[in-house]
Amino acid sequence: MRLLYCGDVMGRSGRDAVIAQVPDLRRRLGLDFVVVNGENAAHGFGLTARICQDFYAAGVDVVTTGNHVWDQREIIAYIDGDPRLLRPVNFPRGTPGRGAGVFEAPRGRKVMVVQVMGRLFMEALDDPFTALEAQLARHPMGAGAGVDAVIVDVHCEATSEKMAVGHWCDGRASLVVGSHSHVPTADAQILPGGTAYLTDAGMCGDYDSVIGMRKETAIARFVRKVPGERLAPAEGEATLCAVFVETDDRTGLALRVAPLRLGGRLAACWPD
Repeated sequence: MRLLYCGDVMGRSGRDAVIAQVPDLRRRLGLDFVVVNGENAAHGFGLTARICQDFYAAGVDVVTTGNHVWDQREIIAYIDGDPRLLRPVNFPRGTPGRGAGVFEAPRGRKVMVVQVMGRLFMEALDDPFTALEAQLARHPMGAGAGVDAVIVDVHCEATSEKMAVGHWCDGRASLVVGSHSHVPTADAQILPGGTAYLTDAGMCGDYDSVIGMRKETAIARFVRKVPGERLAPAEGEATLCAVFVETDDRTGLALRVAPLRLGGRLAACWPD
């Protein structure tokens, strides 16, 4: 199976890049399944029902989120009715929405997508390892098992926590990929047990910025240490940052993993 995960979508420029590029990427790479992290898609803060529908129309199968999932209040009422929109699975019991799901891929194959949120330098949440363990046990991977592939989105501040989750899942997931930092890392690899891993996919947004926000406003906050203009997304041409994985249909484990970057300021990168 061929899978693509696109990193945090930042504002209009990031949305436009994803919506414009995903249909062509599906064709050129023969993709079977596409996941997009959309938590900053609505002007840098959360996302809306309309944005979700625009992503689905472009060929996105599942949208993940993170700590900004509730920034647009309309999502609180919407999320229960959209099984393709996920929030972190380790949010407290009773939180609207769901943190994992099993989804159909071509030829009757099934893909489980789950998102966890880290606790280092972030909000106090339920244990991500315990929450993830429950999902992996419920949906074993491989031919004749529960699902054909497993994608884990790890929404963390700390790279160490992301790496720990990657090794925790090794051999039980097709891909473990980090989100949240908005900066692509250079450590795409297949772990010893066969799980593809990348500490952070980066963002889909304008990199002439401070992690996607207009640089002048962001710099002023660091320099002056007083309240000022509200942060807003940079609106230049976006770089689409993603990770491509090809899996073994018998086991669900990764055969290859490669970063993918298109457009904008960062150097282009295409799977061999």
